[in-house]
Amino acid sequence: MKEASQVKFYFAKYFFLAFGLLQWLCGVLLFLQSDLDRTKGAALLFFTLGLLAITCYILIAPRLKRVALGKSRVTVFSNGQAVHYEWPEVKWIRAVPFVSVYKLKLRGKKNRIYFLPEEQEEPVYGIYSEKPALSGALKKRLK
Repeated sequence: MKEASQVKFYFAKYFFLAFGLLQWLCGVLLFLQSDLDRTKGAALLFFTLGLLAITCYILIAPRLKRVALGKSRVTVFSNGQAVHYEWPEVKWIRAVPFVSVYKLKLRGKKNRIYFLPEEQEEPVYGIYSEKPALSGALKKRLK
């Protein structure tokens, strides 16, 4: 079974949280260091950017999971547990445009699962290369 590297997964999962907290830190430092109205406006801008980044984290992080694809099953790693699904339980797997992320829909489950592919694939404005991220045998099983 192949899955994306853990470093890549954790970087993608916590990027928006770290970016938002850094924006808030910059905003606090700007607010405390200066008495100028222009600087306080910049601090407000940093607070707003931080709020947007943390909102993105709250929306994205719960759905981004580690997924290992095998010949006979799909394994989803979540909250320290590994849940195994057989290929007939997979409704579809699709690429998300503009980013190197895939979404997985399981039969009988309400939410989609987003995961990173195991291979490095360069998205170019939503147009993907001919080389699929899934192996040929796995791609045939999905059709």
